[in-house]
Amino acid sequence: MKLTGKILIGLLLGAVLGLVLHSAAPEWFTRLDTYVFGPLGTIFLNLIKMLVVPIVFFSITLGTASLGDPKKLGRIGGKTIGFFLATTTIAISIAISLAFLIQPGNMDIDTSGAEYEAQEAPTIVETFTNIIPTNPIQAMVEGNMLQIIFFSVFIGLALAVLGKKTEGLLKVLEQGNDIMMYLVNLIMKFAPYGAFGLLASAVGELGWDGLEGMLMYMFVVVLGLFLHALIAYGAAVKFLGNMNPIHFFKNFFPAMTVGFSTSSSSSTLPISMKTAQEKLNVPKPISSFVQPLGATINMDGTAIMQGVATVFIAQVYNVDLGFSAIIMVILTAVLASIGTAGVPGVGLIMLAMVLTQVSLPVEGIALIIGIDRILDMTRTALNITGDAACAVVVSESEKKHGVTDVRSERMEA
Repeated sequence: MKLTGKILIGLLLGAVLGLVLHSAAPEWFTRLDTYVFGPLGTIFLNLIKMLVVPIVFFSITLGTASLGDPKKLGRIGGKTIGFFLATTTIAISIAISLAFLIQPGNMDIDTSGAEYEAQEAPTIVETFTNIIPTNPIQAMVEGNMLQIIFFSVFIGLALAVLGKKTEGLLKVLEQGNDIMMYLVNLIMKFAPYGAFGLLASAVGELGWDGLEGMLMYMFVVVLGLFLHALIAYGAAVKFLGNMNPIHFFKNFFPAMTVGFSTSSSSSTLPISMKTAQEKLNVPKPISSFVQPLGATINMDGTAIMQGVATVFIAQVYNVDLGFSAIIMVILTAVLASIGTAGVPGVGLIMLAMVLTQVSLPVEGIALIIGIDRILDMTRTALNITGDAACAVVVSESEKKHGVTDVRSERMEA
């Protein structure tokens, strides 16, 4: 059986067992979660996270060195950020439209116990000024992805400019990257068990009652994610990437299942890059630049959650959102997707920023925080799919500039 099938079975068994134990034997669930489900999920996540920082450093450095020309790097960077901003705008527009159409908040929901303390998010100016690391090693220790990316780009540019003088170091970096890819393959053999533990723990803790009460809200968010993948990414891959959308989704699906189980774009990065390069034929230099950047700043799934949640909370508290407020929600969410990059719990922090901007009670976040863990899994799967779609589009647009797939060139030779 293929790895994807094993992961899906692990996810299904985890969900079913979690629900059964929560309702029939909660004490047994607590014990199993402590000694089986929790450790399985934590071990899997830690194994992947162990590789994230070195993979980002190696891939961005090698990708930048392969692109060489700073003009080429600027062109690809501009296309990448432009794609992310455009799709994020489309994502939140779809979410708000669905929320107004279906109206998930027009039901009897008790808000008396809703309490939530909003965390302060960094401003966009602070984010951009903090991109430059004062200590690159500290940035790697702390896992500050924007700073790691910035430092890696500078190293890659130096390697490209110095050429033969640094061939030895370039060879070492390539070998380091090969080691990381081998370890990714090794760790992925544990993925079905990790996926089982993660979902059993998440679903078992929430239970059916917790899911049922927010079913309509969950439905609207998941529908928004599905439509965005189909419309925005499908159309982009078809018309801008010159690739059959069915081929794209079918071949990237294994990475989506890992993204779903880990709930982290950064943690899934090793697998999503490997899948894009080997299954979607994205040139390594482009994949190595676009996807790590996307894992840090591309949050279409989070934008959909924000759009639905904002309208949902407004409906629950009987607040009428006017046209100007809706435009403000869209602008704030798009800018916040970059402004809060790399912040832990980024989805809820961004949502608190949006709610504050349109004078909605931040306490409303408490209504959805219980099921956010499950929805976080679905939106992570969408986020990494958007990164891959962007890599496909940029790859196609760069063919006329001579950035091709090295593997294809070798096959032709």
